[in-house]
Amino acid sequence: QVPLVESGGGLVHAGDSLRLSCVASGRSLREYAMGWFRQAPGSEREFVAAVTSSGQNKYNLHSVKGRFTISRDIAENTVYLQMNSLEPEDTAVYICAAGEYGGRYDEPWEYDYWGQGTQVTVSS
Repeated sequence: QVPLVESGGGLVHAGDSLRLSCVASGRSLREYAMGWFRQAPGSEREFVAAVTSSGQNKYNLHSVKGRFTISRDIAENTVYLQMNSLEPEDTAVYICAAGEYGGRYDEPWEYDYWGQGTQVTVSS
């Protein structure tokens, strides 16, 4: 198991920024593809962003391109999601995921480990 612990969520106003963190304890991020998903009440889990285990490729949900950026700090075993220009539609629980095998980084079934999530609420 790879424990994943998210933090950084909160209540903000539209247009504000947040940086989410996900710490993968005990293992190097270079062994895993790392992804961010989000889920609003009554909605399916939605892909947000991912970075491959090599760090060479990143993927993003179209609606967050230009606003959200995924990044890694290998030394800290931490993946970040910088979220700018937040909108009420971004309100959801944001969940970090790690996958040993890749290929379809936008699909939940490609991931093996999941965090508990951190709540992001954006008011208008």
